[in-house]
Amino acid sequence: MTTPVADGQSGPDGPAGPDGLPPVEGGITRELLMQGVLRAQLARAMPEMRLTTDAERAASLRAMLDARPEHGDGLWVFAYGSLIWNPAILISGRRIATAVGWHRSFCLSVKMGRGSPDNPGAMLGLREGGRCPGVVLRVAEEDVAHELDLLWRREMVADGYIPHWVPIEDADGAAMGAAIAFTINPTQETYCGDLPEAEIVKRLATARGRLGSGAEYLFNTRDGLAAMGVVDPYLERLAVQVAALMDDSG
Repeated sequence: MTTPVADGQSGPDGPAGPDGLPPVEGGITRELLMQGVLRAQLARAMPEMRLTTDAERAASLRAMLDARPEHGDGLWVFAYGSLIWNPAILISGRRIATAVGWHRSFCLSVKMGRGSPDNPGAMLGLREGGRCPGVVLRVAEEDVAHELDLLWRREMVADGYIPHWVPIEDADGAAMGAAIAFTINPTQETYCGDLPEAEIVKRLATARGRLGSGAEYLFNTRDGLAAMGVVDPYLERLAVQVAALMDDSG
C-alpha cells in the first residue's frame, strides 16, 4: 500500500497529486483493475463518495447478462470514450458502429482520474437522444465472464453510469443487434450535463488528475475515432476550443 505524502512531494510511486496519492503511470491497465487499485485510490481521495460494493457490482453484471439479447458467440461492447483507445480488456475484433438513441456528452464531473477536488474535470457519458458514432469491441464467448468483470471494475466503481443494451448500426446503417454501453446516471451528483459548453472547455483545458489531463482524454478520443475514419463534429468542436484555450494560457 502506498504511503500518503504531502502535495507536491514524491512518494515511492512518483509525485503526489492534490490528495497525496501517486499518479497512475500509463493509464488504466488490466493489472490495476484486477488489483482494485483505482477503487482503493478513489475511496481514499474522495471518502464522501459512495462506491459500489463487490456484491452490487456482481449483481449488476449478472442482470446485464441475464438480459442479454443474443447468446453463444460473444458480444459487443460500445466504446465512445477511452475504451476506444485503451480498452484494457481482451477483444477479438473491433468495428465502426453507431449507437442509436443516444449521444456522446461530457456530462460526468470527476474529482479524480482526470480532475481534482480543487479543479474538477469532465468525462464522457451517453445521454438519451440522437446518435453516437463510435466503435464496438467484440468479446469472445470464452472471455465474457472474466473480461466483463474487469470492465465492470472499471466503469461501475461508483453510480455515475448505468449499463444498458443499446441498439447499434454498422457503418452502412445496417442493424447489428445490441451492445453493452455505459450511459450516464443523471440522478447522481456527478452528473454535469447542464453545464455551459464554455465551462466544459475550461475543465478539459485545465483539469488534471491521477490518470492524466482532460485535454489528453479529449484528444485521444477524437484521434482514436479518426484513426478508424470516424469524425464526430462535437469532439472536433471541443478540441478546437480546448487547444485554443491551452495556447492562450501557455
